Amino acid sequence: MIRTDLHEGWTVRAAGGPVPAGIADEPVPATVPGTVHTDLLDAELIPDPYLGENEAHLAWFHRAAWLYATTAEIAPAAADERVDLVFEGLDTVATIEFDGIELGRTANMHRSYRFDVRDRLRDGRIPLSVRFDSALDYAEELQKVIGERPRPYPHPFNAVRKMACSFGWDWGPDLQTAGIWKPVRVERWRVARLASVRPLATLDADGTGRLVVHVDVEHAKRGEDREVVAEVRLGEHVSQIRLREGEISGMTEILVPDAPVWWPIGHGDQPLVGVSVILRDDDEDLDVFETRVGFRTVTLDETPDETGSAFTLIVNGQPVFVRGLNWIPEDHLLTRLDRGIYEAAIQRAIDANTNLLRVWGGGIYESDDFYHLCDERGVLVWQDFPLACAAYAEEEPIRSEILAEARENIGRLTPHPSLVLWNGGNENIWGHEDWHWKAKLGDLTWGAGYYYELFPALLAELDPTRPYHPGSPSSPGHDPSDVHPNDDRYGTRHEWEAWNRQDYTYHANFVPRFCSEFGWQAPATWSTLRESLAPEDLDQESPAFLLHQKAEGGNDKLNTGIARHLPVPEDFEDWHWAAQLNQARATAYAIGHLRSHAPRTMGSILWQLNDCWPVTSWAVVDGAGRLKPAWYALRRSYAPRLIHFREGALIVINDSPEEWQGSALLQRVGFDGEVREKSARSVTVPARSVAVVKLDDGLTTPEDATREVLVADLDGLRATHLFAEDVDLAYESTPVIADITPAEGGYSITVTATAFARDVALLADKIDPGAYVDDMLVDLLPGESHTFHVRTTWADARAFGTPAVLRSANTLVAGD
Repeated sequence: MIRTDLHEGWTVRAAGGPVPAGIADEPVPATVPGTVHTDLLDAELIPDPYLGENEAHLAWFHRAAWLYATTAEIAPAAADERVDLVFEGLDTVATIEFDGIELGRTANMHRSYRFDVRDRLRDGRIPLSVRFDSALDYAEELQKVIGERPRPYPHPFNAVRKMACSFGWDWGPDLQTAGIWKPVRVERWRVARLASVRPLATLDADGTGRLVVHVDVEHAKRGEDREVVAEVRLGEHVSQIRLREGEISGMTEILVPDAPVWWPIGHGDQPLVGVSVILRDDDEDLDVFETRVGFRTVTLDETPDETGSAFTLIVNGQPVFVRGLNWIPEDHLLTRLDRGIYEAAIQRAIDANTNLLRVWGGGIYESDDFYHLCDERGVLVWQDFPLACAAYAEEEPIRSEILAEARENIGRLTPHPSLVLWNGGNENIWGHEDWHWKAKLGDLTWGAGYYYELFPALLAELDPTRPYHPGSPSSPGHDPSDVHPNDDRYGTRHEWEAWNRQDYTYHANFVPRFCSEFGWQAPATWSTLRESLAPEDLDQESPAFLLHQKAEGGNDKLNTGIARHLPVPEDFEDWHWAAQLNQARATAYAIGHLRSHAPRTMGSILWQLNDCWPVTSWAVVDGAGRLKPAWYALRRSYAPRLIHFREGALIVINDSPEEWQGSALLQRVGFDGEVREKSARSVTVPARSVAVVKLDDGLTTPEDATREVLVADLDGLRATHLFAEDVDLAYESTPVIADITPAEGGYSITVTATAFARDVALLADKIDPGAYVDDMLVDLLPGESHTFHVRTTWADARAFGTPAVLRSANTLVAGD
């Protein structure tokens, strides 16, 4: 097998649609892999769509057509040789021509395409072109044929196999990219090639590793199949799959006694073992496949119980409480992503004590880099099939495309030990049951066949080693009309009533078995706002700010949520801090509630880790990769050990492998520092367990609810409980003083409280956009100090102690 990339010499030009003059006139150099947006940005022909109101100004892209073109010198095929043109990904509605002859048409960005061109080769350079037509036009025309189906947004994203959020979402821009978004190459081969290799590595109860390798081959000439051998190597272990004439599939099994065991982060190490498959014919190597696997076994406990049924992920026999984050594409312009960007994003999740990322169904099957990094770091992956928030046709051509992409990506992802669960889609079952779809659909199909029959059948055939869940949320084993898909007694739950209509304290009304979506909004960090908006647009009602707030009624919901706890500031900078603080508190409250109910609740997947552009959203890391205050709340809430107040009790959560013994100091303290009540309690919590410490009335009954706080301290961890909402509390307005000293890489800023200070934060990016602060949202009693470490090259140390940077809840309530 000889592989040659075809990434050089490409140009792109407009081929139709409302493309402005000046852009439509001439071709421009094209980067492959790439997209038209990035090529036109490189050519300085369009403004950055992430800035200001530029997204709206580029809406003409939705109806545009584009032509990529190059020439390729490909030597004619030998008599026994096959030559293929391979596209790993085309976004999305494409027509491929080679030497003026149409090779094929595609309409699915989630799969690859292969064209046999051996009979079309000649000496000299051969023209190659790919025309991309409007995916929106295609979807609108197709739905006229197959029937329009319900969806939450205007564009019919459910009628074309393109990343759903490419058409906009309640946190994402509506750019509708087009281009050769994955590698393209020529493959020359003879006799046979490895069409598919699926290594499935599991672990037996006695510690024996079991590697089952399935191989599918394609022969170069139909009717001239020859015997070939696929040799499988795993370290010193070697096995062969002999495929005789007429056979195109085979498998073998290798047993590895005392295999190195792959564990999720926080449970053990992540050893990876190299596997190679060499396809041979008469001792000549024809093709090679190489990957790494990890030996582990994963199951999903859905045992019925007195409440409903469990939903517990079990890895190597060990129940895992999932401390997860929902993952969306890290950049809306996907081709700008590389391993370094993925590594930084995944590390931010790890640093926040996360052990699972859910690849959400409105995005893509992620890049190989993503899964490799999760394998190496021990981050579990929950993989949605990419169907989200809509009804999907089960007729052609959609059916074949969905099944083809699923088959290809199941096969591609089988080696990865980090992948532990397949999920049928996002909110589709819930939508069918609750969102008034049934009347609109009539007799039209909506996707049930995928979730309940076709995906399970594909997985039974291709990957029986991982559990499958029909949809998030859903109540497996029950008809949705009998047991609601979002019933907290079964399966998975999405908690969006809190954000949409209630308050974050609404979480206390439900104890789900597994909460796979919940969250609270906040704007991006201050420096990201300043980079993406003009100064005059830093206003809740400015058109540019609203363009970067995609949620329906988003700002109203933010303000309503703030008003339940804090004043709603009129000043935009103060409002920005209030909104970010409220997001952080909502995050901590919800996660504390979920974790405190283990083992009934065994999973928490916050919406969401990341943003794909600068926007007001539920992300804890903004579109520029900067940490919001909520990230710090998440890190504390997802720490293996956590203390948390709930209903007159201290909840002590120990998700570590060792027993936790300690003495908790409990105090009811006045804001002036006077201790009104004090108690010490011995605490013993077994590994991976939760303890409830009931509190005496003297601790939980204040003398003055507006001036007292309940504090628990245990082994360096602190929990606080206020007896009234902030807006009613008698805070001191300037409760801290700061001492700033130079330190390695920046400054040490020691903050000392003169009165009770709640949620002390250092918003260092307001001074230096590249600054990083090691901690945030610290509660201090009078006389206590905390040192923040700021990594920065900024020369003026005093700037980090100014009121706009050194913030707390006190300054919002009592004034600066």
